[in-house]
Amino acid sequence: MSVKIGNINLGEFPLLLAPMEDVSDPPFRALCKENGADVMYTEFISSEGLIRDAYKSTMKLDIYDFERPIGIQIFGHDINSMRLATEICEKENPEFIDINYGCPVKKVAKKGAGAGILQDIPKMVKMTKEIVNSTKLPVTVKTRLGWDDNTKYIVEVAERLQDVGIKAISIHGRTRKQMYKGEADWTLIGQVKNNPKMHIPVFGNGDVNSPEKAMEVKNKYGVDGVMLGRAAIGYPWIFNEIKHFLKTGEHLNKPTIQDRINVCKRHLQHSIEWKGEILGIAEMKRHYSNYFKGIPHFKDYRKKLVTSNDKDQIFSTLKEIEIEFNRFVF
Repeated sequence: MSVKIGNINLGEFPLLLAPMEDVSDPPFRALCKENGADVMYTEFISSEGLIRDAYKSTMKLDIYDFERPIGIQIFGHDINSMRLATEICEKENPEFIDINYGCPVKKVAKKGAGAGILQDIPKMVKMTKEIVNSTKLPVTVKTRLGWDDNTKYIVEVAERLQDVGIKAISIHGRTRKQMYKGEADWTLIGQVKNNPKMHIPVFGNGDVNSPEKAMEVKNKYGVDGVMLGRAAIGYPWIFNEIKHFLKTGEHLNKPTIQDRINVCKRHLQHSIEWKGEILGIAEMKRHYSNYFKGIPHFKDYRKKLVTSNDKDQIFSTLKEIEIEFNRFVF
């Protein structure tokens, strides 16, 4: 049975690319889409930045037809600013608007935005209702289990958010206090999904880094789909690997060195084209270790890649890697 956000058909068990700051930009999203991701999200965008027309915020509104369906994700602490930002986002014609109630970063949370709003559930519900009422687009939410171990109210919270009109919810199986440490707890995600009062899609997020893990959470907790974040950084092949495993019970062949180099080159080139050479090169540095993870004696090449700020030198280093490791098999 197909999963839907509003009237948007996502397939039977959609795989969602998590919105990640300075990671899930259009060049990265393109690679993930090509490799099987079903749903895209922009990087999270500051509502205050949008209504002030700040360049860094408005640039993140760039979306392309090839990556649809896509949601524009916004965050903020002021309800009126979030409502105005929603109206700005609607003009860009995404498939849906996503509200970030999950970002644990201190500078966001301390202002009551992102996961910070988990300390004020009535405000969270009120803000969500205002956003739902301000747009014709479906509204979705990404959040966490709670602020800390004493406030894991996600079963009740999800129900209340559904009642004010959201069309889907994605839940990261950690509290804000945990940040990204420890193991994600999927039991509460399962309780949200299996709450008989819930009728919108429930997507799970946290530690899904292999086809086996995806199958486990699908079968054990009944979620409608999974959202992948860190597992996709430098490894967009994870989406098709999961799909193939769920369908056949078998593993796809791992990408070769040549596959990795080709995708890395395209990622770098697109990043430079979209952000300019300085920023495009700088933000690619977080991806190299993952593109070449598992290759022995790679330290010197990694150092070359992450310390160079010259495009030609980086492409030259990638050529060296191609020659040196072309026979390496994963």
